[in-house]
Amino acid sequence: MVQKTKALDKVKNRSRKLKQEIYVLYLAYRDPRVPWYAKLFTVCVVAYAFSPIDLIPDFIPILGYLDDLIIVPFGIALALKMIPRSVIDDCRIRAEEIRQRGKPKNWIAGALFIVIWILCAFWIGSICYRWVR
Repeated sequence: MVQKTKALDKVKNRSRKLKQEIYVLYLAYRDPRVPWYAKLFTVCVVAYAFSPIDLIPDFIPILGYLDDLIIVPFGIALALKMIPRSVIDDCRIRAEEIRQRGKPKNWIAGALFIVIWILCAFWIGSICYRWVR
């Protein structure tokens, strides 16, 4: 029983660290010292991590959680490697301050991602409609 508790605590700590890294990336993509290609990739990672829509829906057994367990951490790790170390260090300090105050709210970015998902749904729907006809 003690081993299960330790393993669960380890998973919870890892999860908290990943959430913190997402906030680091959220701050980093807005920094002018970050190259454009790193910004583009980082925006995609942050959007995917914050998005309620998954690449693989969670209701699919085992595969549904694959993106949460593999794709998101891999994307975070890759994005962190693209960003200069000094920017990451600065953003980690700022992310810790944000964590202590509460989550950031960016309604414009949220609305943008919702519009993008809706447009993607219409695009996929139109493809399916043409294919079925």
